Amino acid sequence: MTKKEFASYIDHTLLNTEAGVKDIMKLCQEAVSYEFASVCVNPIYVPLAVSELENTNVKVCTVVGFPLGASTTVDKVHETKTAIKNGADEIDMVMNIGAAKDGRYSLVSSDIAAVVKCARKEGKKLNKQIIVKVILETCLLDDYTIGNCCLCAKKAGADFVKTSTGFANPKSTDGNLLPNGASEYHVKLMKKIVGSDMKVKASGGIRSTKMALTMIAAGADRIGTSNGVSIMENFVE
Repeated sequence: MTKKEFASYIDHTLLNTEAGVKDIMKLCQEAVSYEFASVCVNPIYVPLAVSELENTNVKVCTVVGFPLGASTTVDKVHETKTAIKNGADEIDMVMNIGAAKDGRYSLVSSDIAAVVKCARKEGKKLNKQIIVKVILETCLLDDYTIGNCCLCAKKAGADFVKTSTGFANPKSTDGNLLPNGASEYHVKLMKKIVGSDMKVKASGGIRSTKMALTMIAAGADRIGTSNGVSIMENFVE
């Protein structure tokens, strides 16, 4: 894999609460320099990212229902519509995690489908394809639920399933924090379920070149990380 090919997997991400204008501008400059697939920013910064990335090949990705997934479907659709009007090319939505854990998969699917429908409609107006990625928050789910949620996303017409927000705080029965990001196991599981019909994005806790390459080998088509620069600097063709 060449360095350019490796860079094309990365969604250069900055979703921190304290991120400011200068931080987003720097993120965009780095994305252009390394030729990343996209920058992933909070909705408030979509117009700025669009402006900074004008006339480049770097896409603008934003989040919807983030990070809990507990917004109403109406709110998620409104967020999606606004983001696309502001110039977003890709939408990373958090599914209804509570409904998934309850086994209410029809609600999970309809929630995703509404966002996908909005993205397709708004994208058509602009003559562009909007990519929709569905965040499952795999650290909170068992394999059976992950499988069903992947099928919900597939049924709803989404383009990707994505592992994590990176903001979850799973705990063991004794109260100790557990891993909250992407794992090789979950990426392989998700890819096995969706097959060639959908893509998989690994995100959450991917801080090294080795881990990024492991995720790609496991079946990830995109890597969401806030450590894109250091990951690229340590990549050897």
